[in-house]
Amino acid sequence: MPIDIQRIDMDQLVCWRIRRGDAELLVAEQGAQVLNYRQGDAAPLIWLSEQAQFKQGQSVRGGVPICWPWFGDLARNPPAVQAAYHSEQPAPFHGLVRALPWQLAEQRCEGDVVLLEFRCAQAQAQLPGWPHAVELTLQIRLADRLRLTLTSHNRGDRPVAISQALHSYFAVSDIRQVEVEGLDGRPYVETLADWETRRQQGNLRFSGETDRIYLDLPASLSVIDHGWNRRILLTSSGSSSAVLWNPWIDKAQRLSSFANDAWQRMLCIETANVLGDAFELQPGEQHAMSVEIHSQNDAL
Repeated sequence: MPIDIQRIDMDQLVCWRIRRGDAELLVAEQGAQVLNYRQGDAAPLIWLSEQAQFKQGQSVRGGVPICWPWFGDLARNPPAVQAAYHSEQPAPFHGLVRALPWQLAEQRCEGDVVLLEFRCAQAQAQLPGWPHAVELTLQIRLADRLRLTLTSHNRGDRPVAISQALHSYFAVSDIRQVEVEGLDGRPYVETLADWETRRQQGNLRFSGETDRIYLDLPASLSVIDHGWNRRILLTSSGSSSAVLWNPWIDKAQRLSSFANDAWQRMLCIETANVLGDAFELQPGEQHAMSVEIHSQNDAL
C-alpha cells in the first residue's frame, strides 16, 4: 500500500500530511492537533471549519484540539485539578497546551501502519502556573482506522491531578439527521440547565444547543448519520466520560472562525477524563487515554 508523509506549511503553521492508500490525515505540529481525516472520496470523518485560521499561538477551529491538564472552565473541575494550578492569572479554558509548539519526536511505518508521536516539552514543569513535570505525548496510529493515544507520565516527585479531552469535531451531513448510539441509560450533566444530573433515555438526537457531559460510558459509541447513510464508530480506552457539544444557531454566530451555518455540519464528541473521571498520577505513574475512529457506510 502506498504511504507518503510530507511536511507542509499552512499559513503560519507547520503541518504533516499523511497519505495511506486513499486515506489522508492532516496534523499541525502546534498543539499536535489533527486537522482533518478522510477516507477515499467519502466526506471527511473529522471536520475542519471552512473559516479556520492557521496562526501561531491560536488553536484552530475544528479537528481534534487537545485539552490538558484540565478541561473547560478550571473552576468546574475537581478540587485537586484546580489546586494543581498556581497563578494569579485567570486560567484559560481547556488548559494550557492547545496552542503550544509540540515536536514530532518519531515517525515510522510498520508494514502498512503509520505511527507518529508528538511530544509537548513544556509540560515538563515549563507551563505558566503549572509547575509539574509530566511527559505528555500524543501517538497517532493510521491504519484502516485512526487511533489517537494521549499519554501523561508523571516524571515529578509529587502527585498531580489532571482532567483532559480529545476535543474531536466530527463531520456530519446535517446535525438534525444524526443520532448518537451507546448513551442509553447513562447519567449526564446538563450544563445548560444549572449542571443538573440527568439520565439519557434512548439514542441522543439533536434539536437545539447541546452541551452535555456523559459519565460511566461504555467503550463504544456510534454516530448514526442518516443523511450520509454512514455510521462513525468510536472506541475509547482509559476514559469513561465524554462531552457532546453542538452550538446550534444563536451561539454559532458568536464563535470565532465558525460560519453562521456551520453548526449543521459538525458534532463534537470529546473523549475525556472529566469530573469524577479525572485522575491523579503518583510519581512515576502514567495514564493513557485513546480513541479509535472508523466508519461504515450503508450500515444503518
